[in-house]
Amino acid sequence: MIRSILLYLHKDGHEANHVAAAAALAGAHEAHLTGLAVAEPLAAHAEYLPPEALDRYREAWQTRNAGLAAIFESQVAHQALSTEWRSVEDLRVDRSTVDVVAQQARYSDLLVLGQVDPDRPADLVPADLPGQAAVMAGRPVLALPYAWQRRPVGHRVIVGWDGGRESARAVSDALPLLCRADEVQVAVIGTEAPGLRGAGTDLPGADVAAYLARHGVRVTATHQGSVDIPVADALLSAAADADADLLVMGAYGRSRFREMVMGGTTRRILGEMTLPVLLSH
Repeated sequence: MIRSILLYLHKDGHEANHVAAAAALAGAHEAHLTGLAVAEPLAAHAEYLPPEALDRYREAWQTRNAGLAAIFESQVAHQALSTEWRSVEDLRVDRSTVDVVAQQARYSDLLVLGQVDPDRPADLVPADLPGQAAVMAGRPVLALPYAWQRRPVGHRVIVGWDGGRESARAVSDALPLLCRADEVQVAVIGTEAPGLRGAGTDLPGADVAAYLARHGVRVTATHQGSVDIPVADALLSAAADADADLLVMGAYGRSRFREMVMGGTTRRILGEMTLPVLLSH
């Protein structure tokens, strides 16, 4: 069940759209919705800044986060939702924005945030924020595209399945959404994924489709054997053909000396996504 949703907002021009999408999900699942803004941490050597410079920095972030709070409150004010707002100021130089968001997300069932708009990047928010958050938070992440005509999420769902641990985690995390969906399509792209070998049926994806059907999910499985385009492109193309409003997939990546290394398919999806993507690691 989804009973608690955390929505991370930063100033990118899409805030109202993101609040509306998160509020719709919270209403559908009778979940508590928390809005979150984070003061981006100070750069290295900030300890040498004079007190007045630090005060100006803090005042600027407080003003920005107050604006985000106002957008959040205006969008949820007339809805029958349980909500709260958090503005977190953690200016330690050894903490990143993703660190703070991931920590806050651990007390929620789902983290919702936006794909970073390359035309309006935030200073210290990484371009692959959704992927990093999924790897670090230990919670599923719903990433909303910056170029997206908002529509209800979770009615027509496509699941990118490769038989791996991350895919299994994503399917499990997405069950509350999949059980409510009108149509779910399990899409297997290619034949090289190690998790597909030795499956119980001849059709890749049939086993997980049977698992979902036992949960009452209206599901079909498709298999695209050989493709001459990247898997991410094939998945997004399948989602477009199905008129899907949600893609569910595993997030592949690892942390190395505080540098996040994302898998190729995850990175490409996050860069080119055209519909909301639920990621789990």
